[in-house]
Amino acid sequence: MAVTTLLDDLRAALGDDAVLTDPDLLRMHERDEADLCASGTPLVVTRPRDTGQVAAVVRAAARHGVPVVPQGARTGLAGAANAVDGAVVLSTVAMDTILEIDPVSRIAVVQPGVVNATLAAAVAKQGLWYPPDPGSWESSTIGGNVSTNAGGMCCVKYGVTTEYVLGLEVVLATGEVLRTGRRTAKGVAGYDLTRLFVGAEGTLGVITEVTVALRPAPQESLTMVAVFPSTAAAGVAVAGIAAQGLSPSLLELLDQTHLRAIEAYRPMGLRTDAQALLLASVDTGSRAADDLAGLARVCEEAGADEVYTATDAVEAAALLQARRLAHPAMEKYAHDTYPTGSGGLIIDDVAVPRGSLAALLDGVARIAAECAVPIGVVGHAGDGNMHPNIVVDRTDPASLERGRRAFDEIMKLGLDLGGTCTGEHGVGLLKRDWLAREIGPVGVRVHQAVKAALDPDGLLNPGKVL
Repeated sequence: MAVTTLLDDLRAALGDDAVLTDPDLLRMHERDEADLCASGTPLVVTRPRDTGQVAAVVRAAARHGVPVVPQGARTGLAGAANAVDGAVVLSTVAMDTILEIDPVSRIAVVQPGVVNATLAAAVAKQGLWYPPDPGSWESSTIGGNVSTNAGGMCCVKYGVTTEYVLGLEVVLATGEVLRTGRRTAKGVAGYDLTRLFVGAEGTLGVITEVTVALRPAPQESLTMVAVFPSTAAAGVAVAGIAAQGLSPSLLELLDQTHLRAIEAYRPMGLRTDAQALLLASVDTGSRAADDLAGLARVCEEAGADEVYTATDAVEAAALLQARRLAHPAMEKYAHDTYPTGSGGLIIDDVAVPRGSLAALLDGVARIAAECAVPIGVVGHAGDGNMHPNIVVDRTDPASLERGRRAFDEIMKLGLDLGGTCTGEHGVGLLKRDWLAREIGPVGVRVHQAVKAALDPDGLLNPGKVL
């Protein structure tokens, strides 16, 4: 490959300011936020501004046989955005325009670099709501959310990203532009190509435009907290809530490790003596008080030590903010756990049927003890999606080995309970082997056939998913 020729081609298509080779900047674009996943140093970072420029980047890389790694805000937790040595990183952060908000059709059309919170704020001005709200919503982009099929705290009632993606514009490995889906409320013509690309992590094409469905703004919300003597008791409460047909708009779990980490990170008066805390909201307007009382009753029957309701919107917002602080608080906890500041997190993302949540939580506690590693558990209890955070010492091979063993044991437990290896973070580099175990050899062959049909040279985000 003639590096100079490739760079000249890219500069001719994008301009010098969108073709970046500064070594410090290249290092910044080596990886996402997944700890302990392999990454390489890219040859160049490109920042196209429109679909035509994305197609030009893909075509130039294909002519030279160079891999293309699409990246958004790099907030992912599975290594899906990690670069490989010598790759062209295709960053979509400059494609950050909200192209259209249609309040009649209740849709928005956006470029992939639009930040989730920016879209939420824009549609709220028109009395509308975009429900998917991953923990990184203030920095993660819609393109990245779509590529990983991101979830969030409202998934228990409103579902994950794929439920809201109506159509896509995608640049294929050939540089051709494909449009999928439609703007209509209904439409079933042909294969569902839109969902094929949602969650594909940039391995089948580069998303350049997204048409999303919007909802009317939710009704008045009320929030409560239930404190439990064990994580398993909280799991029993979650199963009871589901069994009784109750529909919280949010149902989150934090274990004692997370409560203490959050309180140390930003003191908020949390009950750090509790083994587990369930945070629940309902957004049913005039029925909210009665619905919340139903949730409280189930929690008390499951053994909650204390149940209390937020007195106003300010207190409710503070409780939700505590949940959003879980990731940075655990990063600080990991840093402080080891004197040299070498602590890291292996973040799991396993989802099980709601009725198996208590068994999963008990199993994680057992695995933590057997592997002799600290593990904090947080997650979306309402849909059985937990995030065990395994704390390891990056500089200690024995600690890393125990951490990886704990990760694998949790993955195995999740599958044994009828679950999945990822509820919302995606596969990336972290879970390729576990995806293969989950879908089996026939599933692997079908995945490989789809990949070969759309990217026969294997240049789009190589090494991810399978």
